[in-house]
Amino acid sequence: MGLIWSLIVGAIIGAIAGAITNRGAAMGWIANIAAGLIGAWIGQGLLGTWGPSLAGMAIIPSIIGAIVVVAVVSFFLSRSTR
Repeated sequence: MGLIWSLIVGAIIGAIAGAITNRGAAMGWIANIAAGLIGAWIGQGLLGTWGPSLAGMAIIPSIIGAIVVVAVVSFFLSRSTR
């Protein structure tokens, strides 16, 4: 059950990051989960585990990390399609 909960929270974090960066419409739910989980890992690694926590992920650093992941990935994908 913990894995499912982490995937759900990762998807929500990825969706929030996509909405903030205006890239949410182009991302599917698998990309939202990946961005949320990778962003949580990067955000907590760089910023620590402060703030509220859900499913073992600190929400605020995870969202910040996911925003960075979405911005970097969308930057490289937009450059390759030109």
